[in-house]
Amino acid sequence: MPTSSLTHLVCTACALEHPADRLQNLCTRCGMPLSAQYDLGRASKTLTRDSLRTRERSLWRYSEVLPLLNLEHRISLGEGWTPLLRTDRLGAQVGLERLYIKDEGVNPTASFKARGMAVAVSRAKELGARKLAVPSAGNAAGALAAYAARGGLEAHIFMPVDTPRANVVECEQTGAHVTLMKGLITDCGAEVARRKDSEGWFDVSTLKEPYRLEGKKTLGYELAEQFDWELPDVVLYPTGGGTGLIGMWKAFDELERLGLIGSKRPRMFTVQASGCAPMVRAFETGATHATEFPNARTGASGLRVPKAIGDFLILAALRQSGGGAIAVSDESMVEAARELGSATGVFAAPEGAACYSALKQLVARGAVNPTESTVIFNTGSGLKYLEFYDRAN
Repeated sequence: MPTSSLTHLVCTACALEHPADRLQNLCTRCGMPLSAQYDLGRASKTLTRDSLRTRERSLWRYSEVLPLLNLEHRISLGEGWTPLLRTDRLGAQVGLERLYIKDEGVNPTASFKARGMAVAVSRAKELGARKLAVPSAGNAAGALAAYAARGGLEAHIFMPVDTPRANVVECEQTGAHVTLMKGLITDCGAEVARRKDSEGWFDVSTLKEPYRLEGKKTLGYELAEQFDWELPDVVLYPTGGGTGLIGMWKAFDELERLGLIGSKRPRMFTVQASGCAPMVRAFETGATHATEFPNARTGASGLRVPKAIGDFLILAALRQSGGGAIAVSDESMVEAARELGSATGVFAAPEGAACYSALKQLVARGAVNPTESTVIFNTGSGLKYLEFYDRAN
């Protein structure tokens, strides 16, 4: 496959350019997330609709717009190119003619986190990193542990003590160094920040390095390709750190500049838990940044992120798209998971079930039209959340 057209990194807040030939975390001037930039004119010569027809069915099919300069450094478990399932029975239950589920639970490590970590770990190793660290509510930890093991790197993982047991065992069985901490993911992040320099770790926290975003943006590339280059009308995405939503919004811009799609964009809706909804609160009040959500509580561990460094990017995408933000209860997630599973056969993570619960509210209030093509994202397998569902029975 063709090689990357990566040129440099740019700060998403102050636009300061940074070189892409070394390990980088946040902007050296303002401390905000960096974004990878590409020579899309060059990429467009080989990344075409015709060329994609014969490429491997993984996220690496988009190699021109991924940051790995030498594909021999690729660390892969077969991530990406997940199914887009049309769900007529589920759609009929909510009154929609064209409802789809993008099922990320079939990824390696059973969640969408495999996308970001595959790319981030590959690029970190290419740039010389040997020890990686991450705070995680669960699935990012499992993905880092797996890809670090695959690449022969050390993984140092910090998770809240009440992280789903499946995630903890997963990390232990793939050789990671696991530390469980009292508190939330923000407390785990503070511990990584405190120790990373003395321990020689490279921090791969959400949006605190630029390449997990590049793996997640392939969600947007796949949506465009699977919808035959005409994006859907509505996308519902469960949001903790928000990398997937930010990545898709970036992908849509790149796709248009590559000449692969037009200017149409989906209305993007972020879905959060009512017990931890900083983005919903910020959107409703018209804020450009979200303040930390106090006493964050939800059994959907991926949504238990009280403060996201990319909050301003999430809010901008929601507003530019004409979408919105909606919160749902844990109880509604359980009910939605059962309805979704019974109608589709997909055993969704609570975060994915939250999207269906939110969709029902949006349809009821007329925010989604019955004829609009609508996609809900299931970001992981329900098998990783058995305690959550057991407690509800």
